[in-house]
Amino acid sequence: MLTLFLCRHAKSSWAEPGLSDKDRPLNERGKSDAPIMGRMLESREESVDLVISSPAKRALKTAKLISDELGYNQKDIIIDNRIYMAGIADFIEVLKECRNKDKTIMLFSHNYGITDFANYVSGSSIENIPTCGIVKIKFDFRNWEKIKKEKGKLEYFIYPKMFKHGI
Repeated sequence: MLTLFLCRHAKSSWAEPGLSDKDRPLNERGKSDAPIMGRMLESREESVDLVISSPAKRALKTAKLISDELGYNQKDIIIDNRIYMAGIADFIEVLKECRNKDKTIMLFSHNYGITDFANYVSGSSIENIPTCGIVKIKFDFRNWEKIKKEKGKLEYFIYPKMFKHGI
């Protein structure tokens, strides 16, 4: 069995209008939401074998903050340009190249692609993954190359506002 976590980056800042989209940082809410979501995953005893992030500053910072809470080394985060504003085919391509020994993978990316991909691989109908929202999908196969042909099962869909009163 394989497990996939899909995470939309945390809330980003629009304070500097001249910044390129890739250079936008997290705002204060984003900086606080990401560790909360990481602690929530840790409290569920979740772990990951591989973390892949979009190169956008807001996505990578979200990946680092959540990785810290899960005990995943930030230096091991893979940055992949293909998942910056990715579509379904881009996510599939990235995952098909992953090693099968990496049984649990977490991807950090952007909307609308990440919501579309979550629905595609799970057969779900999530309307929108909000900022720092996380979807967990389990697959009955053991080879990432099957990601295009076989659907997984949505285990849960969580987001920061669900935990505004604590974990």
